[in-house]
Amino acid sequence: MNKERLEEILNRFSAARIIVLGDLMLDEFIWGEVRRISPEAPVPVVEVRRETIQLGGAGNVVSNLIELGATAIPIGIVGDDDGGRILRELCAARQAPEDALLTVPGRPTTRKTRIVAHSQQMVRADREDRSPIDPAAESQILEILVRQLPNANALIISDYEKGLLTPDLLKNAITAARRAGKPVCLDPKIRHFAHYREVDLVTPNQLEAERATGIEIVDQPSLTRSAQRIRELLDCRHVLITRGENGMTLLEESGLMTNIPTTAREVYDVTGAGDTVIATFTLALAAGSSLVEAAVIANQAAGIVVGKVGTATVSQSEIAASFT
Repeated sequence: MNKERLEEILNRFSAARIIVLGDLMLDEFIWGEVRRISPEAPVPVVEVRRETIQLGGAGNVVSNLIELGATAIPIGIVGDDDGGRILRELCAARQAPEDALLTVPGRPTTRKTRIVAHSQQMVRADREDRSPIDPAAESQILEILVRQLPNANALIISDYEKGLLTPDLLKNAITAARRAGKPVCLDPKIRHFAHYREVDLVTPNQLEAERATGIEIVDQPSLTRSAQRIRELLDCRHVLITRGENGMTLLEESGLMTNIPTTAREVYDVTGAGDTVIATFTLALAAGSSLVEAAVIANQAAGIVVGKVGTATVSQSEIAASFT
């Protein structure tokens, strides 16, 4: 892709309006240094220097879209707790509308707290309820989605297995988007894999692809078989397998397969890299790119974000600079 074509696609990002349906959460980071071992137990003592909190899970997809200049509409659930208040405030600060968020009384807002010292994650504490939402909440979420679809360019479904995306909601959401003529791109988890049927694009990582198909990916033929098997299992149009240091592989509906080598120079933290991939890919498609162009841009974005510590995003200017 030449520089002129890249700029043409990037310049259209601001006109895109993308719905993100998925498991919203808070990513809290406690940053510090380790200088000694605790006298109480053989564990390091982290001297806290600062604390940060930001949108995580599907919320990180939202943050990536907004950082890239698009309008993002988050649809999901929060609790009637302090975490829910913070999550709504973070959405407002990002200029992401919060009116599509459903408060579920008695259910905690998903929150992951990571303690990081010297750029290394020491421990993570999770506060969450992973049980499926009830049918009443399902219906309300679906109603919200149907209201938002007419004004959207695409739907991203971001599954973190936190209870929002039940089999019924997945089926009904995908059906509603297809009826509205909106492309659906989905970032999967193994537990719900069989329910991701008839989406336009699914983006498993290599381990997810292997587990879903039972095919160990060790060379190009096994990679091809795995991607083809995913298309057969899900009756989806396209498959993008993210492969870490080996880049990405795109299988199109036509059968064309494209391997894209990684562009990461240094890898500090892969947290949220999949969020960056699906956000950038979907946004590029909405901006009129081809599938291969979208994959190349998403690959560049992922190569940038893994060089950052913590849940990170990438900007248009960073992507543009990475192509020089």
